[in-house]
Amino acid sequence: MAIRSETIQVSGIRCERCVSRLAGVLTGHEGLESANANLMGQVLLQWDDEKTTREALLNAMQRGGFREVAAV
Repeated sequence: MAIRSETIQVSGIRCERCVSRLAGVLTGHEGLESANANLMGQVLLQWDDEKTTREALLNAMQRGGFREVAAV
């Protein structure tokens, strides 16, 4: 098992309800070990690299209306 961890900046988080909606989008995603988001749009993800990918997690978040913000 290879656990990866990354903090990703996303758009679409404006309130606690948005954080809950993001949690709902990611719930049950195979290979996701943990996800923590704050109101500044920072999402800390930990996942098993053998079961899922960063791209699959970003796609799941995008389907829920959350998009990665490009680093400046």
